Amino acid sequence: MSEIDEIFEEVAEYFSVMSEPSRLKIIHAICQSERTVSDIVEVTGSTQSNISRHLGLMHRHGLLTRRREGNQIFYRMADDTMIELCRSACNKIATTIDDRRPLKRQFANLIPPVAKSRQKNEK
Repeated sequence: MSEIDEIFEEVAEYFSVMSEPSRLKIIHAICQSERTVSDIVEVTGSTQSNISRHLGLMHRHGLLTRRREGNQIFYRMADDTMIELCRSACNKIATTIDDRRPLKRQFANLIPPVAKSRQKNEK
């Protein structure tokens, strides 16, 4: 396998993590700040076992970091790249849906821009 093929394989795997709507909901839930598993379950409306499975996969792929505090586990995005990719994709899709204006407004607010204070705190 050539070096460029290896890079393309890694990029495809990186994007495959976003190919599940539940994972996009998780990204939306934690894009501004870390949350506990129970918080993510509440925000997404999914089951705890389903969310835990997706969180584990996203963590293994390096998209999320986690920390334990007592019996709680807190998750946050590992870097802002995935947040910006999701936001760009949602905005692009929203602009192509001219007939469904309410949906466009929902997408525009789906994943807010990365907070400047968060970026400063991580440096």
